[in-house]
Amino acid sequence: MKSIIPYILTKKSFLLLLFVVNLFGTIYGYIWYESQLSVTEPIFLIFVPDSPTASMFFTIFLAFFIFGKNVPYIEALAVITLMKYGLWAVVMNGLTFLEYGSLPWTGYMLIISHGAMAVQGLLYAPYYAIRLRHIIVAAVWTLHNDVIDYVFEQMPVYPAIVEHMDQIGYFTFWLSILCIGTAYFLSEKFTGGSNPSSSLIDSK
Repeated sequence: MKSIIPYILTKKSFLLLLFVVNLFGTIYGYIWYESQLSVTEPIFLIFVPDSPTASMFFTIFLAFFIFGKNVPYIEALAVITLMKYGLWAVVMNGLTFLEYGSLPWTGYMLIISHGAMAVQGLLYAPYYAIRLRHIIVAAVWTLHNDVIDYVFEQMPVYPAIVEHMDQIGYFTFWLSILCIGTAYFLSEKFTGGSNPSSSLIDSK
């Protein structure tokens, strides 16, 4: 069983499928934020669509990985933000369910898709080439994004829980720390990640 997972993860046909899924998911995510972006000050635009930007980082990683290349700064941004916003969306939709007793179908779709975001980021950890300097840059981006979201109030709007923004901001900060710490642990475990070459990618 242990040998099957790496085989699937490095199979070129699977990587191409994953690339397409993440690419279209990223595009859909930016479209989903369209109404909020339309009323956002230009200076904050890059920090508002959190989840699609996370999947964009992973899509870029996949594009390079397919050709046996590493992009460590992008990889660090991808693994941290995929974990963070994947788990964040699952928790927020869970809280919405507790508030209302149900979710629209889009809520369940968000739970599944964002949970998958977090999982895929972790599954490719052995193939990253992340070092401490890459994590530091990604950590600055991630924590700065928290400041933009909860100090300048650019966070995604969940009507059911908007009155609890102080508590959510506190939770989000520690979730960021957890994800940064996890990325550091993974980088140490895999000694900075493997430097995958084209020989690691199954051509079929």
